Amino acid sequence: MALAFPTFTAGMVLSMSLIMAIGPQNAHVLRVGLMRQHLWLTVLTCALADVVLIGLGVLGLAQLGGLSDKLHGALVGAGMLFLAVYGWQAFQRFLRPVAPASLDGGDPAPAVAAAPVSRRQAVLSALAFSWLNPHAWLDTAVLIGSASLAYGQGSKVFGLGAATGSLVWFVALGTAAFWLGRRLNSLRVWRALDGLVALMMWGTALWLLVSLF
Repeated sequence: MALAFPTFTAGMVLSMSLIMAIGPQNAHVLRVGLMRQHLWLTVLTCALADVVLIGLGVLGLAQLGGLSDKLHGALVGAGMLFLAVYGWQAFQRFLRPVAPASLDGGDPAPAVAAAPVSRRQAVLSALAFSWLNPHAWLDTAVLIGSASLAYGQGSKVFGLGAATGSLVWFVALGTAAFWLGRRLNSLRVWRALDGLVALMMWGTALWLLVSLF
């Protein structure tokens, strides 16, 4: 028990340090939070998706030596396509801003009203951002899985700590996005967010393309 807590904490700290960087997955959670459409379903899906990747890494991927070259190439290709398309959609929203109706029951925000999103669409979008991003596989599965090997029989405790760190992060991010969503409902904020998301998605896709050579 004395050794379990430091091992658990180490896994939690590593997981949160890897996931805190604002990437496609976090940007998606922020946007959903500002829209207030299935935020907690999205948070839960992203957290569970990360837990699956952590489990794959801790329970087997690290021992297998990581991803094969073919699987890595397929993930990079799929990730590039997904990020390029989503970046284009965000850029279109930047050109023609999309914002939800005001939260107090008054007039809609001064922009095109955002289309409602179904639960199924929310889950599929969260899974796409979680599993079609090669960084998620390399950082979450391979890196955390490899780090867990240093703890021997405590690797599962390390993995449990990493999974907890992911859950804590997404709940905190969702809470922050929900809080901001009650206060930042303006055309300027939404346009800036969509412009930032477009640049981020295209930048990540370009980085993935360069990494192939």
